Amino acid sequence: MKHGKKYVDSAKKVDSTKLYDVEEAVALAVETKTAKFDETVEVHVRLGVDSRHADQQVRGAVILPNGTGKTVRVLVFAKGDKADAAKDAGADYIGDADTVAKIMNEGWMDFDVVVATPDMMGTIGRLGKVLGPRGLMPSPKAGTVTQDVAKAVEEAKAGKIEYRLDKTNIIHCPIGKVSFGAEKVGENFKALLEAIVKAKPESAKGQYIKSCVVATTMGPGVKVNPAKLM
Repeated sequence: MKHGKKYVDSAKKVDSTKLYDVEEAVALAVETKTAKFDETVEVHVRLGVDSRHADQQVRGAVILPNGTGKTVRVLVFAKGDKADAAKDAGADYIGDADTVAKIMNEGWMDFDVVVATPDMMGTIGRLGKVLGPRGLMPSPKAGTVTQDVAKAVEEAKAGKIEYRLDKTNIIHCPIGKVSFGAEKVGENFKALLEAIVKAKPESAKGQYIKSCVVATTMGPGVKVNPAKLM
């Protein structure tokens, strides 16, 4: 893949053979941004687990102390008082069977987080094939299947993110914007990594965090020393 001059110049500041400490890695990632827009800072963590085994799944959610810098649109599937509570808490959409049909038939996806009360899971069950691959299907583990929909909406708006393994045993997560500065991005990074470490499956053997890279949307990756993350 051919990169532009800005990327090549930024990449020269990063030693691809070095494993950086967290603070240095985050500061370098922020410094080596290449785009004119406010790039997202992302973390990619490869774990020493096998996602094909149910007892080695790593999935959960964490509230980033400084938020994500993104306006989060929340869709809530709830009825009656719960729907009213979700609306009062700032939910952007209240869903029902018609919403399910709109997503299935029209491909409507103008939302970033989906929350549901347990009694609505039967209604939205068939959305699993659409929302599941995008990491949007509500789940009790992520706190998005709950009776307290108001709290779930408030947390989503405050910067709660979900982390989960992909098929290659890597977790990909946004941890803020370049405009936050290195200190705030670093605080978010530590909050995410602490949650991932706490979520270590009991059946996981050997080195848990195999590698970790932090990068902006368009910038070069900076390797973080995994030994400093446990």
